[in-house]
Amino acid sequence: MSEGPRVVTWDARYREDFARLNRGWIEQHFQLEPADVASFADPHGTFVATGGEVFFALSGGKVLGTCALRREADGVYELCKMAVDPEARGLGLGDALMEAVLRFAKSHAASRVYLVSNTKLGPALGLYRKHGFVTTREGEEVSREAGYARADIEMELRLG
Repeated sequence: MSEGPRVVTWDARYREDFARLNRGWIEQHFQLEPADVASFADPHGTFVATGGEVFFALSGGKVLGTCALRREADGVYELCKMAVDPEARGLGLGDALMEAVLRFAKSHAASRVYLVSNTKLGPALGLYRKHGFVTTREGEEVSREAGYARADIEMELRLG
């Protein structure tokens, strides 16, 4: 019997999977940007060492999904770099990752989790809305402030 999906936190063995899965969706729809390259080179330093976390969804011993939570300030976290292998979409891995992220945020006294994305990414936006995120801003100002040319929507979830 194969192992069911499970979510684990940062493990250096999965660093390349973090980059592989995120490069996939970014290169399919957009272009890699300097901030992407920096986070792929050092996910631990970018997310974990600063008070956040990196999550991996595993099934059958393979990493099929990932995302990161970056601590911005006391009580404020940014959800970053969420990706699920195209072959594993529809299996609930996005939900499992989101639930792990929100458990972590709540256990670290987060009052707000936000994200920036792109309105072209309908399934991702649907996942975020399903978990309670609401749109706070859309348009060019999001990309200017987020530091990603592809960002055109900001969403947030208020906790607690």
